[in-house]
Amino acid sequence: MAERPKLSIKTVMPERDPYRRPVRALTAPRPSPGPGPGPGPGPGPAPGPARDARPAAAPPRTSPNAPPNASPKPAPKPAPTTAPRPAAPRADKSAAEGVRVSKLVTERGLASRREADEWIEAGYVRVGGRTVVLGQRVAPDALIDIDTRARATQARLVTVLVHKPVGYVSGQPEDGHEPAVALVKPAHRWAGDSSRIDYHPSHLRHLAPAGRLDIDSTGLLVFTQDGRIAKLLVGDQTRAEKEYLVRVRHTRPGPLPEEGMARLRHGLELDGVALRPARVSWQNEEQLRIVLREGRKRQIRRMCELVGLEVLGLKRVRIGSVSLGALPAGQWRYLRDDERF
Repeated sequence: MAERPKLSIKTVMPERDPYRRPVRALTAPRPSPGPGPGPGPGPGPAPGPARDARPAAAPPRTSPNAPPNASPKPAPKPAPTTAPRPAAPRADKSAAEGVRVSKLVTERGLASRREADEWIEAGYVRVGGRTVVLGQRVAPDALIDIDTRARATQARLVTVLVHKPVGYVSGQPEDGHEPAVALVKPAHRWAGDSSRIDYHPSHLRHLAPAGRLDIDSTGLLVFTQDGRIAKLLVGDQTRAEKEYLVRVRHTRPGPLPEEGMARLRHGLELDGVALRPARVSWQNEEQLRIVLREGRKRQIRRMCELVGLEVLGLKRVRIGSVSLGALPAGQWRYLRDDERF
């Protein structure tokens, strides 16, 4: 029986797909071969998917020292890109530490504090060409411009002179006594008023006393809407003279010694505070003429008590350059344009 011929089988490696991306293992990466089939020995690349299949995404890299079962760390999220914020305007340090505009207006004698606030709220005050707001601070030497409308409003403010009788209080009603401002009515206006100002009910708005007289004193009392006049006549810094006629009686035997008269002029203290110099002289045996440049509470009565005198009557006849004149008790008149305190 004849022998069958031996068949030899030769293994043929499939051709490498040039479009297939190399796959990296999770372990240490191997150097990837070139794009074409390598001539070197060893098995060729494993057959890959069809050409039209999408290549798989490469897995994230891990550290060579990480354990095999460790899950890869997620990639950090990129920081959101936002447009840079515009730099906030820096406040002027000198303005932030400056003086309130309303206070400057008052200190420069342009208006009262209340008037200054009203002007600022109305938009009548400018600094450096810009309208200021209530509470704004500026440099102490800032140039302040006041609108003419504010000046016109100020020009319409009135000041009233009242001859206060005994029994009326200067300010708010107290103990059943009426305030002297209640006398400011057309029925009580002095017939000799030469101011040529027509009475209007708005003249009573913000009409405040600029100074005071005790309930048992009489004489000139000023009411005003103008804060400049109030500041001139009221407060520790006032220099306006106030003249009084004071009827007294002696509480010690004999006449008032010259030493007592000298103390009345200068040298007395009230509540531990020295009084300013005063001008004191006798009008007659029972009446003193006293001129003060300050207005402490019940000042003249307390001064007289310290030197042995009791005040029986007190009448204020002048404030600054404005005199009571012939104004009858219980009546009033307007301050004229040619009068100044």
